[in-house]
Amino acid sequence: MLILQCPYCGVDGEETEFHAGGQAHLKRETIGSDDAAFEDYLFMRNNPKGVHFERWRHANGCGKWFHAARCTTTLEIFGTYSAQTTQPPQEICDKIAAKRPGWTLESWKGSAS
Repeated sequence: MLILQCPYCGVDGEETEFHAGGQAHLKRETIGSDDAAFEDYLFMRNNPKGVHFERWRHANGCGKWFHAARCTTTLEIFGTYSAQTTQPPQEICDKIAAKRPGWTLESWKGSAS
């Protein structure tokens, strides 16, 4: 079972206290986008083997959305951070790189597009 920490209220809880919301750091398509871009936004998601950045909501707590860095193969949580950030914090990237030699944020961005 995953144990997540809400970055807003500081509560550590089992994944059943939270609600998964899919891939984090997506470019939201808005008015003026063409149909293909909007279709990609709605339906196309990465499903990597390895490090993944996800959106989570503290459903049985403060109710706020946040992001989490998680390995999809080991279920290891590298950290959680505010949903208002546009990219993962450096300290979380450093934790990932320490456990996954060769991993960089730039390599992740390349696989996320």
